[in-house]
Amino acid sequence: MVARSSAVELAQSFGPDLIALRHDLHRNPELGNDLPRTQRAVLEALDGLDLEITLGQSLSSVVAVLRGRGGSGDAGERPVVLLRGDMDGLPVTETTGLDFASEREGLMHACGHDLHVAGLVGAARILHDLRDELAGDVVFMFQPGEEGPGGAEPMLREGLLGVAGRRVDAAYAIHVYAAEHPRGVWFGRPGPQMAAADEVLITVQGKGGHGSQPQYALDPVPVACEIVLALQTMVTRRFDAFDPIVVTVGRISSGTVNNVIPDTAEIEATLRTFSPEHREKAHAEIRNVAEHVAAAHRLSVTVDIGGGYPVTVNDPNEFGFAQATVVDLFGQERWADMITPEAGAEDMSFVLEEVPGAYLNVGACVSDDHTTVDDNHSPRAAYDDSVIPDLAALLAELALRRTALGTQPR
Repeated sequence: MVARSSAVELAQSFGPDLIALRHDLHRNPELGNDLPRTQRAVLEALDGLDLEITLGQSLSSVVAVLRGRGGSGDAGERPVVLLRGDMDGLPVTETTGLDFASEREGLMHACGHDLHVAGLVGAARILHDLRDELAGDVVFMFQPGEEGPGGAEPMLREGLLGVAGRRVDAAYAIHVYAAEHPRGVWFGRPGPQMAAADEVLITVQGKGGHGSQPQYALDPVPVACEIVLALQTMVTRRFDAFDPIVVTVGRISSGTVNNVIPDTAEIEATLRTFSPEHREKAHAEIRNVAEHVAAAHRLSVTVDIGGGYPVTVNDPNEFGFAQATVVDLFGQERWADMITPEAGAEDMSFVLEEVPGAYLNVGACVSDDHTTVDDNHSPRAAYDDSVIPDLAALLAELALRRTALGTQPR
């Protein structure tokens, strides 16, 4: 039986305004950590609410604190819950044909972050109306740069988790999907949900020469090719298949013309891992393979592995609480267990390294057949506005219920 919730009812009443906000954001996407127009739109949407607002110093973030007036106990011991929505778009040229399509050439909200912002604004409005029932404080995290270069880390450095005067006790976020999952169906899993992502650059250093006399050179090209193949063997022979890693080489670059052996060759790859242990091990094994293959041919390499986003890990107890809230609000038929983690990455992972919490997904497919439409990041990715009130309602209900449970870990 679906629970009757004032949060759901309020979300539906706010729905038209939230959808209008989403359409405005969709027409005007911005990239990275500098989102001045988006920041202004969020501030305008929150105007009139009794919130304590902090703007980012090094990025266009908005952090708003709502003080609950319900419950009991000392103000310094009341729980604090964080709700997050990311705000940035992608460098994609939109081809959806929507009447609110992007008006900025080469930019698009192709990942649904415009829906996330609208949902978080809706949660703020709901909780403001229900603050007499709210037994703690709520931090609303409007975050730039999720698609890169990463906004969560600088927000943490600027004091996000302590902005309410007490450290955040639990954190929650939601992401929409344009395909793969039916509209309105929520999904997730305890433990690792999304991969860590690292960028790998391997530079093979040889000695150039004439293409007709390779014996007088140290050719980096075949060595680079051998490294690429050896990395794939490493994946299948050095790592447990039940804690997998993915190494995909996306670029090999070397030389200028066909009869000149170049001095160097470059390999660029993406590394995806699902546990901190295998992430650390993969860094070491990539270096080992590249250095020893090169050494076998009397060449040398440099290996640079950029620290990307860590593994997104759902705390089992907080995830169980969030899942139960979904089922209670929307019904068991709108929940689907996520069996395996996803190889995409997410910088909510930085928050979940610091605070127990849960990251959930929901289908926002515009078609009744979610298998035939384009997915997130496509220039044709489209999202159904009808899920926006549900985003707002769930975020608000998570805060209401979690603050009622107190500061102890679930």
